[in-house]
Amino acid sequence: MSLDPSKLRALILDMDGVLWRADQPIGDLPAIFNQIDQLGLKVILATNNATKLPARFIDKLGSFGVSLEPWQVINSALATAHYLRQRFPHGGPVYIFGEAGLHHALHAEGFQHTERDPLAVVVALDRSMNYEKFRQATLLIRGGVPFIGTNPDRTFPTPEGLVPGAGSLLALLEATTDVQPIVIGKPSPAMYQVALDRLGTLPEQTLVVGDRLETDIAGAQALDCPSALVLSGVTNQQQAAEWRPKPDLIAANLAEVIQKLKTLR
Repeated sequence: MSLDPSKLRALILDMDGVLWRADQPIGDLPAIFNQIDQLGLKVILATNNATKLPARFIDKLGSFGVSLEPWQVINSALATAHYLRQRFPHGGPVYIFGEAGLHHALHAEGFQHTERDPLAVVVALDRSMNYEKFRQATLLIRGGVPFIGTNPDRTFPTPEGLVPGAGSLLALLEATTDVQPIVIGKPSPAMYQVALDRLGTLPEQTLVVGDRLETDIAGAQALDCPSALVLSGVTNQQQAAEWRPKPDLIAANLAEVIQKLKTLR
């Protein structure tokens, strides 16, 4: 077990499936965050959801009675914009296949949407997708334009069940282009590294809590952060038992994770 509760200084929390399902909170979030404060732990929210601005996540959490600051939210759109700025320091034109959160993050780093001669095709979940968007993206990628994906999540949880995520769109484009995307979000450690930089903590001091094994937990393990899997999202008990290496903690939900940390301390 890589989790040493005496060293723990911070939490990196996923959102969908950990804090809420669609518009429904998972548990008594004000009480949970109060307990996190009592443990003296800093918090950053890190999600593969690239559809919204960070302020929207803060507002959503506020509607559930929890107050956080903008620096405490990172999503795959921000991580992707950071990656592109490193690759193209002067910004420039890119083909943006995504929603407002991706457009805003890329614009803030100096990138503008174009359909002609882009530096990259950047793909996230886009619920207004249509054939023409897929057609244009396919032609550009087949023409040699770099193919960047914000995250590989094939689905995300809602109260009605699992619905298509960004990964399903990446899979379709991969099928039409025969090109694998460069994926920036979890399980790539890039987003978690941004979170560690903001928190000022080391991997062994930072517990990652998520509901998805192949992204949240795999990303934490790649960066040598201890991990806690919650079963309140997309993963069931059997899938959790079969995963190797095992998460450091497995719990029904975030409230149970915090309770276990209190007991271990």
